[in-house]
Amino acid sequence: MGRTFSIARYAAHSWRTLGKKDVAFTAVALLATIVLAFRPTGHEREGVRSLRAKAEVISTENNGIRCFGPVMQGEQTVRVRVLTGEYKGFEADANNILYGKSDLDKVFRPGDRALVVIDPGEKSPDGGLTPPESLTLVDHYRLDAQGALAIAFLAVLLLYGGWTGLKSAVSFAFTVAGIWKLLIPAFLAGFPPVIASLLLVTALSFVIIFLVTGFTETGVAAFLGSMLGTTASAILAMLCAAPYRLNGAVRPFSETLRFAGYDNLDLTAIFLAGTFLASSGAFMDLATDISAALEEIHKKRPGLSFLELAKSGLSVGRKVIGTMSTTLLLAYTGSYTSLLMVFMAQGVPFENMFTMSYVSSEIFHTMMGSMGLLLVAPFTAIAAAFLFSRRRRILC
Repeated sequence: MGRTFSIARYAAHSWRTLGKKDVAFTAVALLATIVLAFRPTGHEREGVRSLRAKAEVISTENNGIRCFGPVMQGEQTVRVRVLTGEYKGFEADANNILYGKSDLDKVFRPGDRALVVIDPGEKSPDGGLTPPESLTLVDHYRLDAQGALAIAFLAVLLLYGGWTGLKSAVSFAFTVAGIWKLLIPAFLAGFPPVIASLLLVTALSFVIIFLVTGFTETGVAAFLGSMLGTTASAILAMLCAAPYRLNGAVRPFSETLRFAGYDNLDLTAIFLAGTFLASSGAFMDLATDISAALEEIHKKRPGLSFLELAKSGLSVGRKVIGTMSTTLLLAYTGSYTSLLMVFMAQGVPFENMFTMSYVSSEIFHTMMGSMGLLLVAPFTAIAAAFLFSRRRRILC
């Protein structure tokens, strides 16, 4: 009985009634997310007749595959049965080309699920379906698993976080929609990448921080500290880019983008924009942590002055940035673990390794993010101290 009561009390607390401003802002953010989700990017392929469907692999023919050590090249013939869409139940053979690139190649086995692109044939005189002109294998079908993970993620957010979890889910969806529907099209259109990224980070910071904290002094301080740190980090990155001799083409698929007809894009500017975009989440996290800590201190000791609150905020910031900068290092290094293993396996000297563009770009990335964190902490501490001490003066 006691356990049931405690769970019920926790649920009641996590789903307590929100203020009208919080409800209205959450609804506006959700509506903006929906609008963005249905907003065309301008890069949709008009007039494409191809259909996409889920298919089951019935059998495979692997005689055309040749193995050269760990590398496989050649052609695999795959017999599939379409499971969804207009051609449900249709069976056909499709060719799976292996280029010897493990990051792009895929090998199918009987029982696998695959995403296929169907080029439909002409309609028959009676309006029925005719066999498709072609059927192309895209990759293993993962949408079911991804959908299940998304549902599980949302369920945990709602069960644990209540209203805060719901607002976190809205901010997560708004971030995805903003990047895909606003930032990427702006980059492709040739809009200055740094400005586009700063505008998006401003919008994301505003929505995310005020959804979580509400329209309070805590939220205002966190937003100001985060944006001041992000702006300073962006300026610092642009100032250091020229002597650092950055090459934006080190990012995966950058050269592919140029060959696709976008050779006019400034890849280095896009790299710089991605530098503080990738760090902006950590900036928001640190700013909110410091602001929330000062809010708790102010509640317990409402008589503290601006200098006393600022001193406490700086003390909290010094302790937090030590772990946050390491977090950035681990996050950036994790994506290049295989490259570092290659360097060690081949005995590449440190001088060579740190001079290579791939490694030096990640060092630049880490340093700019860490410098931004060092700036966010004092900015937020000062802003929060001013706002909370101002509240004390008004109450007096």
